[in-house]
Amino acid sequence: MKLPDPTPVTDLIDAFRRSKAMFTAVSMGVFDILAAGPADLDTLAHRLKAQPPALARLLDACAGLGFLRKQDGKYENTALADTYLTKDSLHTLAGYIKYSDSVLYPMWQHLDDAVREGTHRWRQTFDFEGPIFSHFFRTDEAMRTFMRGMHGFGLLSSPAVVEAFDLSGFRRIVDLGGGTGHLVIAACERYMALRGAVFDLPRVMPIAREELSQSPAKSRIELLEGDFFTDDLPVADLYAVCRILHDWSEDKIETLLGRVHAALPEGGALLVVERLLDDDKTGPPNATMQSLNMLVCTEGRERNFAEYEALLRKAGFRKVEMRRTGKPVDAVIAWK
Repeated sequence: MKLPDPTPVTDLIDAFRRSKAMFTAVSMGVFDILAAGPADLDTLAHRLKAQPPALARLLDACAGLGFLRKQDGKYENTALADTYLTKDSLHTLAGYIKYSDSVLYPMWQHLDDAVREGTHRWRQTFDFEGPIFSHFFRTDEAMRTFMRGMHGFGLLSSPAVVEAFDLSGFRRIVDLGGGTGHLVIAACERYMALRGAVFDLPRVMPIAREELSQSPAKSRIELLEGDFFTDDLPVADLYAVCRILHDWSEDKIETLLGRVHAALPEGGALLVVERLLDDDKTGPPNATMQSLNMLVCTEGRERNFAEYEALLRKAGFRKVEMRRTGKPVDAVIAWK
């Protein structure tokens, strides 16, 4: 009997090693130092306070992963590393990588307990009790790391999301829990007559202000402080919730959708931005893995289109459509 190809198994045995090598190089600042130009091993070891032979193994591993080039005794960043792994790049994913390293990596060690008990792992991992996002925002630095990480992912997806449907008929978009504003920025940059607002907690506003200042659409975008569960929602004919619904329990989602529906004018709409599971929920892999991540970290989960449609229709929306974007998140729109 011919045995199945073991590659899917052996690749996954090795996968966490590749992730951790990248996490460690980002957290140590390897790519940030090399953003200034090539450097030899001794220089890097001195600046990183690392043992040269051990550091060489990490650097060589990163070269093998395509993040570094090694030539004439020196290491330098590839374009991939300069774009996504350095903290000062406009398209950086370093914030989410650091969050993955310091928060997700230890929490996922308790995935078995999360599956047995059906609850997140904050208390087990960090001895932390309280609302889940209180941990994300426990310090200004932790909040900035998390928000910058989410911004990096937003830059990958938001332009495709705002192109998924024709939004030219709307006058004002308000992104509820909009974070750094990447979705509203993308929408207002694409639709020149559209005005927008980011609605989020006060502590998020300074980071959003930094990102907004770089957009040519900044004069058409407001930053508004508030909590979408308790405060009056700003006036809009298009609301957006980007990677928000997957965080929460069913009853909290129903509460939020009910508030949005009540606030919308007739003909208004809600744009839902999430990773959509396939109909049978066995794929795509990025969505199934994210659903496990929601189990470990939140009280929510990922859903397929039928489940989102049911939630939206229950809240009173009359027409619901979906688009796959080919990016890390997909788009659903629902009209009142």
